[in-house]
Amino acid sequence: MKVLNLRCAHGHGFEGWFASNEAFDSQLGSGLVECPVCGDTAIVKLLSAPRLNLGNAKAPEAAAPAAASNVPAELSPEARWMRAVREVLAKTEDVGDRFADEARKMHYGEAQERGIRGQATPEQTEALLDEGIPVMALPIPAALKETLQ
Repeated sequence: MKVLNLRCAHGHGFEGWFASNEAFDSQLGSGLVECPVCGDTAIVKLLSAPRLNLGNAKAPEAAAPAAASNVPAELSPEARWMRAVREVLAKTEDVGDRFADEARKMHYGEAQERGIRGQATPEQTEALLDEGIPVMALPIPAALKETLQ
């Protein structure tokens, strides 16, 4: 298993796991490798240190308390973005292409107010804003649209 450090054209860094360098090259050439933050497929492989698999080797005793700590390390901007998007996905209802209609119903008191998300055309978005209905585009990375295996 190869763990590669990757970066998209927008500067988002992430890790990719591949069976081999050939598997990475093949997937990259087919456009299957994409940035989990923005979905960009212009990906470059960065230099990375080799990972040594030492089997059942035990970590030194001094390292054990730090490894058991529940205090998270400082998150990268990309990780913070992904966490925020996941929270929005968890706390909103996906109404799909009914977004504009549902937003209007809530605005005019015809439906219960709740957090919703969905798709709207640029024209629908402009019309909602003209009516005083606040909307905001939220690009959702493809990695979050499907369940991870």
